[in-house]
Amino acid sequence: MKTLLLLGALNGALAVILGAFGAHGLKSRVDESMLAVWSTASEYHFYHALAMLLCGLLAKAFAASGMIIAGWVLFAGTLVFSGSLYVLVLSGQKWLGAITPLGGTALIIGWLMLAWSLFKAV
Repeated sequence: MKTLLLLGALNGALAVILGAFGAHGLKSRVDESMLAVWSTASEYHFYHALAMLLCGLLAKAFAASGMIIAGWVLFAGTLVFSGSLYVLVLSGQKWLGAITPLGGTALIIGWLMLAWSLFKAV
């Protein structure tokens, strides 16, 4: 639970840093479509950093291990979804776009796991 809260907070900071880097550092280096990809990556990164914090807080409030697992699945999904998009923009390797949906699927599963855990706990 503590680790998940720490990961959520650190990922929030990282999402802001990477969002700022995209807005300022990449502006003159990549085209508009790649800036939009970067923006999507940092936006989802930030949303799911908050979701990790939420899972950690809810796990503490309800003593539910399913919420911790949901948080870890959200972390993995963020790593794959946002991470693949970040690397795609920086490297130009378009094949990385094929990996992104796997991260998106993990994000959906994480949210559904959180919903199920809340349903059972409340």
